[in-house]
Amino acid sequence: MRIWGTKLASMRNASAPWPSHGVETLPWRQQMRGGTREDRMTNSVDATIPPFIADLDYRPSIEEMSASEQALLAVAQTDTEAEGHSAALSRFMVRSESVASSKIERITASAADYAKAIAGNRGNPSATSMVAASRALHELITTVGEAGRFDVTFLTDAHRALMMDDPVEAAYAGRFRDMQNWIGGSDYSPRGALHIPPTPERVAALMDDLVVYLNRDDVPAIVQAAIAHAQFESIHAFTDGNGRIGRALVSAVLRRRGVTKNAVVPLAGGLLCRRDDYFAALGSYRRGDPSPLILLFAQSARVAAVASRATIARLRAMPDEWRAELKPRAGSVADVLIDAFYNHPVMSAQEIAAATAATSTSQPYRVVDQWVDAGLLVEITGRKKDRVWAALEVLAELDELDRRIRDAMALEG
Repeated sequence: MRIWGTKLASMRNASAPWPSHGVETLPWRQQMRGGTREDRMTNSVDATIPPFIADLDYRPSIEEMSASEQALLAVAQTDTEAEGHSAALSRFMVRSESVASSKIERITASAADYAKAIAGNRGNPSATSMVAASRALHELITTVGEAGRFDVTFLTDAHRALMMDDPVEAAYAGRFRDMQNWIGGSDYSPRGALHIPPTPERVAALMDDLVVYLNRDDVPAIVQAAIAHAQFESIHAFTDGNGRIGRALVSAVLRRRGVTKNAVVPLAGGLLCRRDDYFAALGSYRRGDPSPLILLFAQSARVAAVASRATIARLRAMPDEWRAELKPRAGSVADVLIDAFYNHPVMSAQEIAAATAATSTSQPYRVVDQWVDAGLLVEITGRKKDRVWAALEVLAELDELDRRIRDAMALEG
């Protein structure tokens, strides 16, 4: 075995500039025959050795500090505007972040399929995966926020929430990988890979070290989020789902540091617009330069925060607008359903009945039919039994927020 780069022991005491990853050459053999002759003939792999970072101090430039402070101010202001409507808005923003994060991984689904997946329909694997990403993000920010710290088990629990229903990866949900993985290149061997993470024997120690870094309070929050994310991506602790868990980690950092209390800012929406730059910045981090990623994270957080304010205002106005249009009697089934669909924009017949506590199912159904006729709801299953309805305006706002972030990122270049 040959090792290039700085040894791990000395990396603990390094200061700026940030240490680059080392490399070790390991024997490789295909576990399952496939691919080209070159894939089958590959007999070694150059796996990276990320540095231990728990005690390292990165010295951000004036540009990075300025960009980070602007981002934090924008995020804090947006979070304050969400206060008082945290349940509905937080749920919406978690979904917005998770959808964008999934799209970075080329996981996409239509709004209708996504709504069906929210209601429990597993007909579209991509939509189901997007809903699972929301579940994982919510679990991670909630547990970290309540505990006030990170723990390795919080990350494995979030991964379990993400992958437990995956038909291929469910067996590995919630546990570190025990095999070599790689990013890019061939599906059958590490030949030509963009990044080869460390051997699985190194993962546990690197993750313990990462958690120590995540629990530090003497690192600027955006810098900490960017570096921790890049380090997690380098470790690639799981067989799949690393990107989505790694981006969920960013929101959890902002929650633990007190930057957010009421909502999740969809930073992944900005990264999605600069996908190539994002992956290039992760490569720069592995070469010892966190700056491009810190600047991109700061820009994405700021842009997403500003764009989210219009969404927050729009969502907060919806119940009053619905009441003005429908003119329900106070306390009536129609009045109750307005708040119910605001908080849960996708609801089944059983959920509608439970929300209204109606003694007869015909009454809420009549109200729902009126809403459908008014264009406020749409039935998304096409069935006569086990039907599900979705509030169109709420779901449409997901696309509107994505568009605003995309336009703003394009304008800034």
